Amino acid sequence: MKKKSQEARDILKNVKGVTDLGEFKVVGQPEYRIELDQKKMAFYGVNIADANSIIEMALGGKAATVLYDNEKRFDIRIRYQEEFRNDDEKISNLIVPCGNGNIVPLKNIADIKRITGPAFIYRDKNTRYIGVKFSVRDRDLGSTIQESMKTIKDKLQLSDGYSVEWNGEFENQERAQQTLMTVVPICLLIIFILLFVAFGNVKDAFIVLLDVPFALIGGILMLHLRGMNFSISAGIGFIALAGICVQDGVILITQFRHNLEAKMPLRKAIHAGVVSRVRPVVMTAMMAAIGLSPAAFSTGIGSESQKPLATVVIGGLVTSTILTLLILPIIYTIAHNLIHKRENRKLLKKLGAVS
Repeated sequence: MKKKSQEARDILKNVKGVTDLGEFKVVGQPEYRIELDQKKMAFYGVNIADANSIIEMALGGKAATVLYDNEKRFDIRIRYQEEFRNDDEKISNLIVPCGNGNIVPLKNIADIKRITGPAFIYRDKNTRYIGVKFSVRDRDLGSTIQESMKTIKDKLQLSDGYSVEWNGEFENQERAQQTLMTVVPICLLIIFILLFVAFGNVKDAFIVLLDVPFALIGGILMLHLRGMNFSISAGIGFIALAGICVQDGVILITQFRHNLEAKMPLRKAIHAGVVSRVRPVVMTAMMAAIGLSPAAFSTGIGSESQKPLATVVIGGLVTSTILTLLILPIIYTIAHNLIHKRENRKLLKKLGAVS
């Protein structure tokens, strides 16, 4: 596993966005490895249990009895004093009894060497594992993890019994994205229903919803200009932005309808509506933009979640305000003319049928 984790680290370091690569430390504990030689033990007449008992008592200590203190129990262990076991030579000269009453040094019946063993063994779900960790910078989390997964799958060869699992912050992002995939359509549907109830027709409700793409343009452009990646915080910013830009559309469409109901010509009704509603629309956008400016340019703790949201809202408000005042009246004019032409054709057909 140590070898495979190093291979995985070498593969991941070539993936764009992956930084601070490291792995969980599992080795580094010095230890003695004493391997008893069965042939030599048979030659000297040494019993395996006796040899193991001597090694255990000399190095680790062996429980000889138990001390009782009321309900507490403490093992009393017998262990060689440190001056008899503090280096390789003294350990190799440990005396082991033979079956015929003689004694033999441990080095005559065993291979003794100092190695670096595991300092800690990580386990999860009753399975040993080694973790390879990294951070993501200058790239969005989702695409970095996807490329890392594909690269590991293609280049890391694993034997039977080995597997790779991915865990970390990207799991929260995936869950949040799935939630957004459900929440955003529901929110837009609810907004459309409320607009339909307010205006009483599909045309005006649909035109107001066209403000949403106007806002998305600015939010995406501002993220690009500031070199920021899309995140869940930015996604929430887009949802908030949709509500603000819909409010601007409602203000304009309501005024257009009011002017048309006052028997004003279409062109004049739209022009007067835009002129009279410039101030409310601009003030709505400026209020939100100014309020979010400190968050957009913050650098303190928590700024990594505040900045994308504020950046998206400010950028979207700029394009939404401009395009709402310039493009929305044109769209409303075209839609109004098309609907009236269709209604006139139907009316002419009915008159022709009556005559």
